Parts: sequence; C-alpha cells; structure tokens
Amino acid sequence: MDRIFSLCLSSCYLLFSQPSDAYINDSLSPYEEIYPEIGYKTVEAAASDFERHFHQGLKLPLRVPSISFTHHFGRFNDLEGDMNDFFEVTFINHQLPEHHYKITVRPNEFKLSVKKENIVNDFKLKNGTTAIYMEISGFNVLSFEREDWQYMLWIDKRVSNKVTPEVLVDIANSIDYTMHEDEQG
Repeated sequence: MDRIFSLCLSSCYLLFSQPSDAYINDSLSPYEEIYPEIGYKTVEAAASDFERHFHQGLKLPLRVPSISFTHHFGRFNDLEGDMNDFFEVTFINHQLPEHHYKITVRPNEFKLSVKKENIVNDFKLKNGTTAIYMEISGFNVLSFEREDWQYMLWIDKRVSNKVTPEVLVDIANSIDYTMHEDEQG
C-alpha cells in the first residue's frame, strides 16, 4: 500500500470518516480518481460548501510550506449535526509521501481539545493570540483560533527539518496579512 495512504489512515478523522474499501486498489488509481471517490473536490468548492453550511466566510492562509506538492484537494465533512463538521485542505506529493500538509478548520464551539502530553511549545501570533504546537500521530500540528474558527496546520514529521514550527507560525500569520490587506482596501 502506498505510504501516503498509510499515513492518511493513521489520521483519526480520515480513519473514521472514510469507507475502508476506498483504499483497496489504491496502487492502481491515481490521486485524481481516489480522492474524489472519498469526498474530496477542489479547495474552492469545498470551502464554499463549508461557508454556506456555517453561514460565515472562511479565510485561509496565503502561504504553504516550501516543499513540493503535486496535488491539493479540499473536503467539507458534513456529518450528522454540526459537532463533527469540518473543512480540510490536503496537499500531497505522489512521489514524496512525506510531503504531506493539511489544514483543518472547525467552529470554535466544536474545537478539538488539546492534550497536554502532546504540547511541545506555544507561540504568539501577530494578532496577539496564542498558537499551540503539538505532536500528534506522525504529524507536527500548529493549532490556533481565529475569529470563530479553530485552525490546525498539520505537517508530516518526516519533513520537520524543512518545515519548522516557525514556518507554521509564518503560515498562520499569513491569515492576518489577508485581513490587513482587506482593511486597507
């Protein structure tokens, strides 16, 4: 089985939200076929579904890690009620499975709790809020709240020498940059 799918399976929300038979022939199907089969679409379409569902706009970071990606997909997980609904953007590289980055966004009222044993550090963002840096299931994760959303930036631990916590903080701060640009207009 391709290593990227093993990694995806280890992510809790993918493990529980996807039918297992979607991975049976993964070595024969390109990502363009597999990801849509499990609910992914363009980032723009998924973001639009998420915004419509929650009746609120969503701002995404302008920056991404400076590692190579061959594909990016979005998904709005619309489950029973709002508690488990979230938006996800996944960036992958079909030749380098360790080049796996994702963003998840959910309403603050249904945010994921942070386990103290996972916390490695915390950082102040430009807007004054605190971001928590954690290690979770093969990923380094930066979690922070912005407006009414909880954002989580996930990067595969195998590229932690290239995508440091400070890089994730810069990515998180690029949301602030979009806010300043909007305010200037």
